[in-house]
Amino acid sequence: MTGEAQDRAGGQDRAGGPRAVPGPAAREDVRLANEAWESLFRAQSVLARRFSADDVWQEVSPTEYDVLHTLVAHEERHRDPGGPEGLSMVEINREVLLTQGGISRLVARLVAGGLLQRREDPRDRRATRVVLTPAGRAVQRTVGRRHARAVSAAMTAALTGEQLRQLRDLTRQLTERAARAPGG
Repeated sequence: MTGEAQDRAGGQDRAGGPRAVPGPAAREDVRLANEAWESLFRAQSVLARRFSADDVWQEVSPTEYDVLHTLVAHEERHRDPGGPEGLSMVEINREVLLTQGGISRLVARLVAGGLLQRREDPRDRRATRVVLTPAGRAVQRTVGRRHARAVSAAMTAALTGEQLRQLRDLTRQLTERAARAPGG
């Protein structure tokens, strides 16, 4: 159990004052929430290591693929013909789990490799937007198909179709609610 969870389970509140010890049902909720979080985190970690070790990353690394996939997913979600093309570095950084400096270096490598292109942001001439090149789109599609087959094999070996639907729905709900919470 994390220190914060222990604080909520009893002991001291965030200001350091005494906190009433909750009843057994509240302690069970805290324990269950932490067990669920740890299980989710461990599953993601184990699967991420497995997918990183897969023989699908000839053209790009998993992190480089993540940037390409993020751009394609953005295009699919935002088919606004009047909106700006691509994503800003800040927008990419929200989606890809790297530091801002790491994202900058990664994008620079993908630009140098001809997979991405920087374009002036029509809304802010000081900023740039990052877009896929035709070569970047082709690599994303090729690697994405191989990766999707590997993900499918791992997930369907462990879970039924109904369990996959439940997992998808629960993690979407968790993500949406966490994103709306303060600091999310």
